[in-house]
Amino acid sequence: MELRQYAAIIRKRFWLPLGLSAVVLLISLVLRQPGIPQFAASARVLVDVPPLQQVEGMGFDPRLTAPQATEYLVDDFSAFVTGDVVARMISERLAAQGVAVPPGIIQSSTSSQQVHRVVEIQVTWSDPDQARAILQAAIEVLQQESPAYFGRLGTLQPVVRLFDGPRVAPLPPSLTQRLDLPVRLLLAVLVGVALCFLLDYLDDSVRNKSELEAMGISVLAEVPGRW
Repeated sequence: MELRQYAAIIRKRFWLPLGLSAVVLLISLVLRQPGIPQFAASARVLVDVPPLQQVEGMGFDPRLTAPQATEYLVDDFSAFVTGDVVARMISERLAAQGVAVPPGIIQSSTSSQQVHRVVEIQVTWSDPDQARAILQAAIEVLQQESPAYFGRLGTLQPVVRLFDGPRVAPLPPSLTQRLDLPVRLLLAVLVGVALCFLLDYLDDSVRNKSELEAMGISVLAEVPGRW
Protein backbone atom coordinates (compact mmCIF):
# COMPACT_ATOMS: atom_id res chain seq x y z
CA MET A 1 0.00 0.00 0.00
CA GLU A 2 1.39 3.38 -1.00
CA LEU A 3 1.80 6.26 1.40
CA ARG A 4 -0.92 8.24 -0.40
CA GLN A 5 -3.35 5.41 0.37
CA TYR A 6 -2.42 5.54 4.03
CA ALA A 7 -3.02 9.29 3.97
CA ALA A 8 -6.38 8.78 2.24
CA ILE A 9 -7.49 6.30 4.92
CA ILE A 10 -6.60 8.71 7.70
CA ARG A 11 -8.11 11.71 5.86
CA LYS A 12 -11.40 9.86 5.38
CA ARG A 13 -11.85 9.44 9.14
CA PHE A 14 -9.69 12.27 10.42
CA TRP A 15 -12.33 13.05 13.04
CA LEU A 16 -11.34 9.95 15.01
CA PRO A 17 -7.83 11.05 16.10
CA LEU A 18 -9.00 14.67 16.46
CA GLY A 19 -12.06 13.69 18.48
CA LEU A 20 -10.14 11.34 20.77
CA SER A 21 -7.48 14.00 21.34
CA ALA A 22 -10.14 16.59 22.21
CA VAL A 23 -11.89 14.20 24.63
CA VAL A 24 -8.59 13.27 26.33
CA LEU A 25 -7.61 16.93 26.58
CA LEU A 26 -10.95 17.91 28.09
CA ILE A 27 -10.98 15.07 30.61
CA SER A 28 -7.35 15.71 31.57
CA LEU A 29 -8.00 19.41 32.17
CA VAL A 30 -11.15 18.73 34.20
CA LEU A 31 -9.67 15.98 36.35
CA ARG A 32 -6.18 17.40 36.59
CA GLN A 33 -5.06 17.95 40.15
CA PRO A 34 -2.67 20.81 40.85
CA GLY A 35 0.74 19.44 41.68
CA ILE A 36 2.04 19.82 45.21
CA PRO A 37 4.95 22.29 45.13
CA GLN A 38 8.22 20.89 46.37
CA PHE A 39 11.05 22.78 48.02
CA ALA A 40 14.68 21.84 48.49
CA ALA A 41 16.49 22.99 51.63
CA SER A 42 20.23 22.54 51.28
CA ALA A 43 23.38 23.30 53.17
CA ARG A 44 27.04 22.33 53.02
CA VAL A 45 29.02 21.35 56.08
CA LEU A 46 32.77 21.05 56.38
CA VAL A 47 34.08 17.97 58.20
CA ASP A 48 37.52 18.23 59.79
CA VAL A 49 39.67 15.89 61.79
CA PRO A 50 42.24 17.75 63.91
CA PRO A 51 45.84 16.67 63.28
CA LEU A 52 47.75 14.57 65.76
CA GLN A 53 50.09 16.32 68.10
CA GLN A 54 53.58 16.62 66.67
CA VAL A 55 55.91 14.17 68.40
CA GLU A 56 59.66 13.98 67.93
CA GLY A 57 60.60 11.03 65.74
CA MET A 58 57.22 10.85 64.06
CA GLY A 59 57.71 9.51 60.54
CA PHE A 60 54.99 11.63 58.94
CA ASP A 61 53.64 15.13 59.04
CA PRO A 62 50.31 15.10 60.92
CA ARG A 63 49.28 18.31 59.17
CA LEU A 64 49.23 16.41 55.88
CA THR A 65 47.69 13.16 57.09
CA ALA A 66 44.77 14.88 58.86
CA PRO A 67 43.13 16.11 55.61
CA GLN A 68 43.65 12.66 54.06
CA ALA A 69 42.03 10.99 57.04
CA THR A 70 39.16 13.46 56.80
CA GLU A 71 38.46 12.51 53.18
CA TYR A 72 38.26 8.83 54.13
CA LEU A 73 35.98 9.73 57.04
CA VAL A 74 33.65 11.80 54.85
CA ASP A 75 32.79 8.69 52.80
CA ASP A 76 31.36 7.09 55.94
CA PHE A 77 29.99 10.41 57.17
CA SER A 78 27.86 10.88 54.05
CA ALA A 79 26.17 7.51 54.64
CA PHE A 80 25.78 8.37 58.34
CA VAL A 81 23.85 11.54 57.42
CA THR A 82 21.05 9.59 55.71
CA GLY A 83 20.99 6.67 58.16
CA ASP A 84 18.33 5.55 60.61
CA VAL A 85 20.13 6.95 63.65
CA VAL A 86 20.28 10.51 62.35
CA ALA A 87 16.69 10.37 61.08
CA ARG A 88 15.47 9.24 64.49
CA MET A 89 17.37 11.98 66.31
CA ILE A 90 16.09 14.61 63.87
CA SER A 91 12.52 13.39 64.43
CA GLU A 92 12.97 13.67 68.20
CA ARG A 93 14.31 17.22 67.91
CA LEU A 94 11.43 18.24 65.66
CA ALA A 95 8.92 16.68 68.05
CA ALA A 96 10.33 18.87 70.82
CA GLN A 97 9.57 21.87 68.56
CA GLY A 98 6.01 20.71 67.93
CA VAL A 99 6.69 19.32 64.44
CA ALA A 100 5.72 15.65 64.09
CA VAL A 101 7.62 13.97 61.25
CA PRO A 102 8.29 10.20 61.32
CA PRO A 103 11.95 9.14 60.95
CA GLY A 104 11.18 7.09 57.84
CA ILE A 105 9.84 10.11 55.98
CA ILE A 106 12.85 12.18 57.03
CA GLN A 107 15.21 9.49 55.80
CA SER A 108 13.47 9.19 52.42
CA SER A 109 13.48 12.97 51.96
CA THR A 110 17.13 13.52 52.87
CA SER A 111 20.09 13.05 50.55
CA SER A 112 23.78 13.86 50.75
CA GLN A 113 26.84 13.96 48.56
CA GLN A 114 30.45 14.67 49.35
CA VAL A 115 33.25 16.52 47.62
CA HIS A 116 36.54 16.07 49.47
CA ARG A 117 35.84 17.34 53.02
CA VAL A 118 32.54 19.05 52.19
CA VAL A 119 29.22 17.22 52.63
CA GLU A 120 26.13 18.70 50.99
CA ILE A 121 22.84 17.87 52.69
CA GLN A 122 19.50 18.34 50.94
CA VAL A 123 15.97 17.94 52.27
CA THR A 124 13.07 17.81 49.80
CA TRP A 125 9.77 18.83 51.36
CA SER A 126 6.40 20.34 50.48
CA ASP A 127 6.59 23.10 53.11
CA PRO A 128 9.55 25.51 52.94
CA ASP A 129 9.51 26.32 56.67
CA GLN A 130 9.43 22.66 57.66
CA ALA A 131 12.15 21.89 55.13
CA ARG A 132 14.37 24.51 56.75
CA ALA A 133 13.52 23.19 60.23
CA ILE A 134 14.38 19.60 59.25
CA LEU A 135 17.66 20.72 57.70
CA GLN A 136 18.57 22.81 60.73
CA ALA A 137 17.82 19.88 63.03
CA ALA A 138 19.98 17.64 60.83
CA ILE A 139 22.91 20.06 61.07
CA GLU A 140 22.57 20.26 64.85
CA VAL A 141 22.46 16.47 65.14
CA LEU A 142 25.59 16.13 63.02
CA GLN A 143 27.46 18.76 65.00
CA GLN A 144 26.51 17.44 68.43
CA GLU A 145 25.98 13.71 68.03
CA SER A 146 28.27 12.46 65.26
CA PRO A 147 31.46 12.23 67.41
CA ALA A 148 29.84 9.45 69.43
CA TYR A 149 29.60 7.29 66.29
CA PHE A 150 33.19 7.60 65.15
CA GLY A 151 34.94 6.05 68.11
CA ARG A 152 37.75 4.66 66.00
CA LEU A 153 39.24 8.14 65.94
CA GLY A 154 39.75 8.05 69.68
CA THR A 155 40.16 11.52 71.10
CA LEU A 156 40.39 13.06 67.62
CA GLN A 157 36.70 13.55 67.06
CA PRO A 158 35.43 15.07 63.80
CA VAL A 159 34.45 18.72 63.83
CA VAL A 160 31.40 19.64 61.76
CA ARG A 161 31.05 23.29 60.76
CA LEU A 162 28.35 24.91 58.66
CA PHE A 163 30.02 25.99 55.44
CA ASP A 164 27.18 27.28 53.27
CA GLY A 165 23.44 27.76 53.82
CA PRO A 166 20.93 26.74 54.82
CA ARG A 167 18.95 27.94 51.82
CA VAL A 168 15.51 26.97 50.54
CA ALA A 169 14.48 27.07 46.88
CA PRO A 170 11.40 25.80 45.01
CA LEU A 171 11.91 22.78 42.80
CA PRO A 172 10.67 22.83 39.19
CA PRO A 173 7.97 20.33 38.13
CA SER A 174 9.30 16.86 37.51
CA LEU A 175 9.79 15.49 34.01
CA THR A 176 6.82 13.17 34.54
CA GLN A 177 4.55 16.09 35.39
CA ARG A 178 5.69 18.08 32.34
CA LEU A 179 5.24 15.18 29.90
CA ASP A 180 2.00 13.76 31.32
CA LEU A 181 -0.46 15.69 29.13
CA PRO A 182 1.60 15.60 25.87
CA VAL A 183 2.03 11.82 26.21
CA ARG A 184 -1.71 11.36 26.74
CA LEU A 185 -2.50 13.41 23.64
CA LEU A 186 0.04 11.49 21.58
CA LEU A 187 -1.47 8.18 22.67
CA ALA A 188 -4.95 9.46 21.81
CA VAL A 189 -3.78 10.38 18.29
CA LEU A 190 -2.13 6.99 17.81
CA VAL A 191 -5.27 5.17 18.98
CA GLY A 192 -7.38 7.30 16.64
CA VAL A 193 -5.12 6.49 13.67
CA ALA A 194 -5.25 2.79 14.55
CA LEU A 195 -9.06 2.96 14.61
CA CYS A 196 -9.01 4.57 11.16
CA PHE A 197 -7.10 1.63 9.74
CA LEU A 198 -9.24 -0.89 11.64
CA LEU A 199 -12.50 0.56 10.31
CA ASP A 200 -11.04 0.72 6.83
CA TYR A 201 -10.06 -2.95 7.07
CA LEU A 202 -13.55 -3.95 8.26
CA ASP A 203 -15.27 -1.89 5.56
CA ASP A 204 -16.14 -4.30 2.70
CA SER A 205 -17.45 -1.65 0.31
CA VAL A 206 -15.68 -0.90 -2.97
CA ARG A 207 -14.12 2.54 -2.94
CA ASN A 208 -12.08 2.80 -6.15
CA LYS A 209 -11.31 0.97 -9.37
CA SER A 210 -8.01 -0.41 -8.10
CA GLU A 211 -9.91 -2.56 -5.62
CA LEU A 212 -12.06 -3.98 -8.42
CA GLU A 213 -9.02 -4.62 -10.57
CA ALA A 214 -7.36 -6.39 -7.63
CA MET A 215 -10.35 -8.78 -7.62
CA GLY A 216 -9.90 -9.49 -11.37
CA ILE A 217 -12.80 -7.31 -12.53
CA SER A 218 -12.21 -5.11 -15.56
CA VAL A 219 -13.30 -1.51 -15.21
CA LEU A 220 -14.74 0.02 -18.38
CA ALA A 221 -15.48 3.49 -17.06
CA GLU A 222 -15.30 5.48 -13.86
CA VAL A 223 -17.65 8.24 -12.77
CA PRO A 224 -15.79 10.71 -10.53
CA GLY A 225 -17.39 11.35 -7.18
CA ARG A 226 -18.88 14.70 -6.24
CA TRP A 227 -17.23 16.42 -3.31
